[in-house]
Amino acid sequence: MKRHRIPRKVFDALAGGSGGAHAVGYLQVAQYSRRLLLLRGVRDAARAEEPKRARRARQAFALLAEIQELAPEAVETTIRYPTVGAWARDVLVGRGDTGGLAALAAAAAVRAGFPRPIEVPASDGVVVLPSLGRAILPDCNSAVVRPGVARVTAAHGVSVRIPTDPYRDAPGWQGLRRMEAEYHGMAIRLLLDEGDPYRMPGTEVAQTRLSPAELESWRAGMRRAWRLLVRFHWTAAEEVAAAISVVSPLVPHGKEHTSATAHHTFGGIGLSLPPDDHAFAVALAHEVQHTKLGALMDLVPLTRPDDGSRHYAPWRDDPRPINGLLHGAYAHLGVAGYWRRQRAHERGATMMRAHMEFARWRDAAALAAHTLAASGRLTDAGEIFVAEMARTLRAWRREPVPKVALDHARTAAVRHRARWHLRNGMDPAG
Repeated sequence: MKRHRIPRKVFDALAGGSGGAHAVGYLQVAQYSRRLLLLRGVRDAARAEEPKRARRARQAFALLAEIQELAPEAVETTIRYPTVGAWARDVLVGRGDTGGLAALAAAAAVRAGFPRPIEVPASDGVVVLPSLGRAILPDCNSAVVRPGVARVTAAHGVSVRIPTDPYRDAPGWQGLRRMEAEYHGMAIRLLLDEGDPYRMPGTEVAQTRLSPAELESWRAGMRRAWRLLVRFHWTAAEEVAAAISVVSPLVPHGKEHTSATAHHTFGGIGLSLPPDDHAFAVALAHEVQHTKLGALMDLVPLTRPDDGSRHYAPWRDDPRPINGLLHGAYAHLGVAGYWRRQRAHERGATMMRAHMEFARWRDAAALAAHTLAASGRLTDAGEIFVAEMARTLRAWRREPVPKVALDHARTAAVRHRARWHLRNGMDPAG
């Protein structure tokens, strides 16, 4: 067994808000090991099921191992797919179905061109193959995947062919569609997941697939946001390209754009379509912070167990536990960093917006960092992490901001505190 460690220089770089692709690399390696352990746990959990299901799970796990010997990249790509982590965790806490092991093995077999057929479960006439897409087989509760001929066949005989490029749609097949962008030789390649039931747990995911026009709006917005990140936010762009591989469309909250990251779906984020290029770029910079922190905390606990205490967060309407406050502070450190750099490249009203956003979120993150440091709920490593965050924010708070922008930021902060107090009946300072 290999014990994963984060070098102190990498830890400090992450705590300061960045780290780059180098730091993300440490997190990716550890997350893959975590996935392998989760799958082993699923296999072991299946032993307690009735004999037929236990045998199928055991056979699927053995098939994965056999494919891994012949085509390790096919298995690794499949296991790394974000939804696999959420499904495996659900199995281990008693909510998920071990039959998902068969779907996982089938997806790896299709990638590898491994010839052996495998029976897989279906839900409401849909067979999901993680990392590839889904076959629509009405009135079917199980099917056989035949990777050698790239077909999914239901018991009643209906068959769906998986196209040579599985990310393209075909009759009865809905592939994971691509969103790609490149600028100055730096590329990002994302998949759009609109069908996996584990694509973004705890969020309101869009239930219908994007139309061709909507898909093009997403792709065009992605290209423009990527251009912004590569031109002016090189480290953030590196991290986004390295850490994020899948986007799931979310339902917006009224007129508000929303984004999310789920702890157990490393590599995946959720977004509603951002309203402008900056909002798209900021959403990526924001969610990659959550992605990094969640993966780091799997290796290095930063907070103590929840004791029920709740705290004011300048970006939320509800009181937050320490873990949630730390996540929010770290994400808004990334948001402040985006606007800090962007204000040097804007003119007129957009420049003032950048100054205001920078002032608003640097101060908000600094307030949260102070709350965290005084909470008594951080581990020793957590205290070091928050101290590094605070050091970065102290330096940023010494940077000048035009008075008009600063006044707007402070007014927004005061109004938020007042609304929060009325809503929660608590003193934000406490």
